Amino acid sequence: MKKGIATVAQLDTFDEFIDARSPAEFEEDHIPGAISCPVLDNEQRAIVGTIYKQQSAFAARRIGAAMVAENIARHLRERFQDKPKDWRPLVYCWRGGQRSGSFVTWLRLIGWDACQLEGGYKNWRRMVVTELETLPQRFDLRVICGATGSGKTRVLEQLAALGAQVLDLEDLAAHKGSVLGALPDRPQPTQKSFETSLYEKLHGFDPERPVFVEAESRKIGRIHLPEGLIAHMRASPCVAIEATRDARIEFLVRDYDYLGRDVPDLQSRIDFLRGLQSNEIIDRWKDLARQHDLPTLYGEFIDLHYDPLYRRSQNRNFARFPDAPSFACDDLTPAGIRELAQRILAAQA
Repeated sequence: MKKGIATVAQLDTFDEFIDARSPAEFEEDHIPGAISCPVLDNEQRAIVGTIYKQQSAFAARRIGAAMVAENIARHLRERFQDKPKDWRPLVYCWRGGQRSGSFVTWLRLIGWDACQLEGGYKNWRRMVVTELETLPQRFDLRVICGATGSGKTRVLEQLAALGAQVLDLEDLAAHKGSVLGALPDRPQPTQKSFETSLYEKLHGFDPERPVFVEAESRKIGRIHLPEGLIAHMRASPCVAIEATRDARIEFLVRDYDYLGRDVPDLQSRIDFLRGLQSNEIIDRWKDLARQHDLPTLYGEFIDLHYDPLYRRSQNRNFARFPDAPSFACDDLTPAGIRELAQRILAAQA
C-alpha cells in the first residue's frame, strides 16, 4: 500500500474506521463498524457548498478549512485521547478527497499510522454493488415458501436458534413484505444501507452449509432485492409450509396485533388495496377494522387477496416449487413453530 493510502481490499488490516462525512451521509449508509466523526456537519457542508457555487473554490476552502480544523480538534480531544501509539485507523469521506485527507494529515502528524481510503465511500459502495451481483450464488439456498400467515419469518428465527444459517431479508429490510408489513417501531433503512447489511450478512455464511431464506417478491416495502439474489432464490430448492386457515388467522392476529391498536393507520393501509379489490370490499374491510374484528378481517384478507396472489406467484416465480417437500401444520403458536422448524431442519439433513 502507498504510504497513508489504503484500498477497500485492505480494510481488515485496520483497528478502526472513521467516517469523516457529514452525519446525513453517514446515516444514509456507511462501512460496517465505522464511527461518525464529521469534519463538516450537515449545516456547515451546505454553507461551504453554497459559497463554492456562488463565490469561488478559494472562498469555500478558506471558510471550510477553519470549520474542518475546529471539528478535527474536537474529535481528537473527545474521541481519541486514549488511543495507543500503535493504533491504526482508516479514514474515509465520499471519494477520498480533502475531508478525509485533512483528518489523516493530523492523525499522522500525531504519530498514528492512519490511512486514507482510496476512492472513499464511493469505492466501498461500488465494491458492494459488484459483489452482490455474484455473491449470493456461492450459497446453497433453501427457500421457505408458504401463504401469508404461515409463520415463515418465525420459522426462520427458530431455524437460526437451532443452529441453521438464516438470511432474514425482512429483518434487514425492517418490513414484513406485504401491504400491511410496515413495522410500527422500525423505519426501513435506505437502499444503500440495506445492501451493505446484506453484503455483510452473506460474507458471514459458510458456503459448505445451506442457507434458509424466505420466499420474497422483488420488493420488501420500498427496498429492492438485488437481481443476483432474487434470481438465485427463484432457481433454488424450496420448502413448502402448508398451514391450516384457522392456524394462520390465529397467527396473524397475534403477529399483527399492533395494527388493531391504530385503526386509522390500518384503514389507510387497507386503502392501498383499492384497484386490486372493489370499493365495496375495501369499505367492508375498513368497517371491520373500526369494529376491531381482526379475525374476520384477516380471514377475508387470506381468502380474497393473499391466497389468490400466492397461488399465482409461486409456480411462476420459483421454478422448483412444484418439487418442494411439504410440511403440514395446524399449530403456529411459538411451540408449534419450534416443532415445525425442527421437522424442516431434520428433513434437510
